[in-house]
Amino acid sequence: MEQSAPLPKIINDPVHGFIEVPRGLMLELIDTPVFQRLRRIKQLGLSCLVYPGAIHSRFHHALGAMHLTRMALDVLRRKGVEISNEEYEATLIAILLHDIGHGPFSHSLEANIIQGMHHEDMSLALMHYLNAQLEGKIALAIEIFVGEYPRPFLHQLVSSQLDMDRMDYLIRDSFFTGVAEGVVGLDRIIKTLNVRDDKLVIEVKGIYSVEKFIVARRLMYWQVYLHKAALSADFMLGNILRRARELFEAGESLFLDDNLGYFFRNPISPENLSDEVLERFIQLDDNDIEFAIKKWQYAEDQVLSELCRRLLNRRLLKLKIRDGSFGKKKLAKLRADAMERFGYSEAASAYFVFSGKISNQAYLGDVKGEEQDPILIRMKNGKLKDLAKASDMKNIMALSAPVVKHYLCWPEEE
Repeated sequence: MEQSAPLPKIINDPVHGFIEVPRGLMLELIDTPVFQRLRRIKQLGLSCLVYPGAIHSRFHHALGAMHLTRMALDVLRRKGVEISNEEYEATLIAILLHDIGHGPFSHSLEANIIQGMHHEDMSLALMHYLNAQLEGKIALAIEIFVGEYPRPFLHQLVSSQLDMDRMDYLIRDSFFTGVAEGVVGLDRIIKTLNVRDDKLVIEVKGIYSVEKFIVARRLMYWQVYLHKAALSADFMLGNILRRARELFEAGESLFLDDNLGYFFRNPISPENLSDEVLERFIQLDDNDIEFAIKKWQYAEDQVLSELCRRLLNRRLLKLKIRDGSFGKKKLAKLRADAMERFGYSEAASAYFVFSGKISNQAYLGDVKGEEQDPILIRMKNGKLKDLAKASDMKNIMALSAPVVKHYLCWPEEE
């Protein structure tokens, strides 16, 4: 009698329902410390200070993105797209591991722990680290992840303007924040996926769902990802780490636990990621930063202690966003006011009063004749069109232009 395959592991997800994880390599990867660490990394950083329910983790998101990728691969197979079992598993592994390089609080501290290091590069470094431990078992997944595999549509499922990563985080972040604008018709989009010349396309009957997907991204960016209070908290957290590092390098006494201290004591760059660095990074998560902030609120340094107390007690810096810049005179006046009211030095005032720019580009299409990974719509006559040209919604083309806004942060009167 032929032995049946072992039943998959079932995980109950609040967004997608039951997620099946095949026994074997996939489950082995999920059980590694590298992946389990994602339970301790918040998906939306400090957005929970705005939306209290937004405490979901990168662990949730990675499993959800894998689930959607599996649905997409099954749809493509049913439509006659040849996908080998090895390609199928490798694509699921690539999306499963795509976020393992996120540092504490996700994007909030991007490039702060290891200066100049972005999470995509760290994810790749950790994939190679796992691949060495697994004797090359995820080499194909790495090829797909970096876009070197000769079937681009597999990489596009993992990273593109219509990837399963974006689909999951939109609907998941919408669910946990309660912001309904992020709800999109995932089933409809996935069921209209197809492949032409090894590139991912959308059948024309799915165009309206894709249009809503693009609009939803724009709305979620301004309502959630670039919410002014969440931005203020992110900037404050970055300033806390910057001030702490400045004090450490000046030889000041500063509490540092073993994990976080390692990244302060050792000069680390994206070019010198040894196994020791990676193993230390695997141990670093939101808890290390939160504990440090609780300790630093009692630091002798006025700047560090004040920033930490403000963040812990949600006394966020006021943040104003507008189309035009604020000007040097406005910035100088607010810094002078802060120096007078709070007794800050001129150098210290820069941690509390600062300005900059943020931008949002919902869709990268045929902008000035240069297509940048456009979403391709397969028309009824078989021709392929960039979404912006195929859509009868004029705002899709408008969303191809980046929207740049200026912000100004300062401490409010108390």
